[in-house]
Amino acid sequence: MAGRWFLVGAGVVLGALIVLAIRFATYSPPNHVHYHANFAVYINGQREQFKDPSYYQEVAICSADAGDNPKARVHMHDEVNDVIHVHDAGVTWGNFFENIGWSLSATSIINKQGAIYTENDQNKLHLILNGQDYTDLGGLANTVIRDKDRLLISYGNEGQTTVMAQFKTVAHTAAQVDQQTDPKSCGGQEDSGVSARFHHLF
Repeated sequence: MAGRWFLVGAGVVLGALIVLAIRFATYSPPNHVHYHANFAVYINGQREQFKDPSYYQEVAICSADAGDNPKARVHMHDEVNDVIHVHDAGVTWGNFFENIGWSLSATSIINKQGAIYTENDQNKLHLILNGQDYTDLGGLANTVIRDKDRLLISYGNEGQTTVMAQFKTVAHTAAQVDQQTDPKSCGGQEDSGVSARFHHLF
């Protein structure tokens, strides 16, 4: 009789160990949103450098839930002026510019100092997203930022050839940044090492 209970107990322990081994082997970190896009802004032929440190949001604004803080949802940091960090799949280009103190509409852009650049007889607001011209198509403020997007905003009297040349200066670094560990960002890359796997077991 005692032998039978021993076998039952051993079977239970073995079953539990198998379940734990499967959980350990199949662990993957939580699916937090964290991807990147590139952009550039030209005003009257001059590229905006976004030099003011207040444009960059560091780890202090981050939280476990990016929804708690609008600036945690989409921002730049580390004074890299052409990479956008996205932590919420629903954020738009308008959200991003609002977070850095700018405003974007279909026909105008307003900078952090309050300078308003509105289309008129001489000047136009050009919007080029991923090589496609969205000028005169209602703007991009409500368009969701997608992984590896490349956006050019160009205000002035430049012709289409010049505007497309400006678009070529928009960085292609989003894919590379997607692959990097980013400890100062809100999401970063989740730990999938041995300690995280053991923590996941129970």
